[in-house]
Amino acid sequence: MCGIAGFYNPFDHYLKTNHHYEEILSSMARVLNHRGPDDSGLWLGEHGGLSHARLSVIDLTGGRQPMVKSGAGQTFSIVYNGEIYNTEELRQELINRGHSFQTSSDTEVILTGYMEFGPDFVKRLNGIFAFAIMDTARKRLCLFRDRAGVKPLFYTIRGEELIFASELKGILAYPGVKPRLDRDGLNEIFPSGLPGPAAAVC
Repeated sequence: MCGIAGFYNPFDHYLKTNHHYEEILSSMARVLNHRGPDDSGLWLGEHGGLSHARLSVIDLTGGRQPMVKSGAGQTFSIVYNGEIYNTEELRQELINRGHSFQTSSDTEVILTGYMEFGPDFVKRLNGIFAFAIMDTARKRLCLFRDRAGVKPLFYTIRGEELIFASELKGILAYPGVKPRLDRDGLNEIFPSGLPGPAAAVC
């Protein structure tokens, strides 16, 4: 397993206080270190940031995250936790569409698939996953989770700012976020367990 976390606000400019938000991303990754003790990384853009605590399984050197990829003058970034069972099938389809790959990781397949098909690419994934993609061209952050919710993904919204993490402690590492229990929170703690469609929030 790995730990992912980050934040996004289309109306704020995080790079103006670069060091401060890099420290926040580092803190969010640090509290998730038990999920991925092998490596960690962070990416900070104009309107948000991503952090990752990695458990290295596939492509030990090429699969570092956050992963950044550019195409057609646009840049996309991803943090990902999971396993995609139809990775090679999807990779070949994307190669046939003219894409090239620098790694053997399923992370790059997911990111490239998003670049080709947009958020609907999640419907093609067969596996267990939680991931976030920063789409700087469209000024949006998209969060995705597998159909059964095997890989955890939590988020909260404060005003215009969205904060997410693999565990609640990652969100609580963000300054000013305080825990509060309500009915919706209890529903998250005691889920029905019924599978549904792959979830996406953009």
